[in-house]
Parts: sequence; C-alpha cells; structure tokens
Amino acid sequence: MNVISCDIPGLLIIEPRVFGDERGFFMESWNATAFAEAGLDMNFVQDNHSRSQKGVLRGMHFQNPGAQGKLLRVTSGAVFDVAVDLRRSSDHFGKWFGVELSAENKRMFWVPEGFAHGFLTLEDDTDFMYKCTAPYAPEHEHSLVWNDPAVGIDWPLNGIEPIISDKDRDGAQLATVETYP
Repeated sequence: MNVISCDIPGLLIIEPRVFGDERGFFMESWNATAFAEAGLDMNFVQDNHSRSQKGVLRGMHFQNPGAQGKLLRVTSGAVFDVAVDLRRSSDHFGKWFGVELSAENKRMFWVPEGFAHGFLTLEDDTDFMYKCTAPYAPEHEHSLVWNDPAVGIDWPLNGIEPIISDKDRDGAQLATVETYP
C-alpha cells in the first residue's frame, strides 16, 4: 500500500494494492498488521455505510468529547471528501483539505481525531463507507457549517445545488464551534 501525507499533518491518503484481471479486482481494505507496519496502528470500534444521490453534502461533523478517527472509502460512485483541522494547538487550525474518493480510484482517506469531516457526492448511488475509532455518540455530535467563509472550503459544486440537512445547514461557525485543545 502507498501512504501519502497531506498538506495538514495527520491526514493521509492511502492507496491500497489492487490486483485486477478480466474477472475484476481484489484488494485488502483493512489489515491491522499491514497498517500497523505502515505506522498506522488504529483500533476501530464501528463501521458505517451511507448511500447518497449526486449533490448530497454531508458535514462537517465531529464529536467532542469522544472524538473519532475515520478511515473513509467509496465503493460505488464518487465523493469530494473534506477534513477541517479543529485542533487549536495546531499550526493548521481552521484549514481544510479535500480529496476525491471513488470506486474507480479505490483511495482511502485517514482523518484522525480532532477534525471535522464531510463530503459532497459527485455521482448518483454513491456508497460511502468508513471505520471509526470511537462509537457514535449523538449527545456529543457537532457540526461546523459547510460554507463558513472563515474556513473557505472550495466545494466542486460545478452547477450542483447541494442537498443539505437542516442540522448541517445550521452548523456553527469556526469562531463559535466546540474545538479541541
């Protein structure tokens, strides 16, 4: 597997080894030993799966307390996946990083604890799957508003009118959101 560092320390793009032929392909999406040997010793406690139509924007979600690290991938369709650094002690506080994840490129994105996370679906019937290092705790869930000008995420909307839940539309601004130390 190929592990690629991102502009914000802690975020990683993971390109698994894919073995393909005329029958299809095979890849390991998770192997605790292989990931640990690559310096990614993670303990997952929950797997999640969502399906969305093109233009659905989910996020920017995080839990505090009970921060979750997330290993993200797409098995059908494509997303523009985004993480925002909410660690006040970080030199990159309030900065964002985005990457396209798709069934075609088979990339995974590691977002450690201390980040808000969200995505925009780029194709209909997109299946988005992720592993979490902490269980979902709705009483500790928060949303950073997806279009906060202080963060300035450059969503690839390209004529798409995003479909957003009320919860995500009403997310907090960076200046008032529950951040991490």
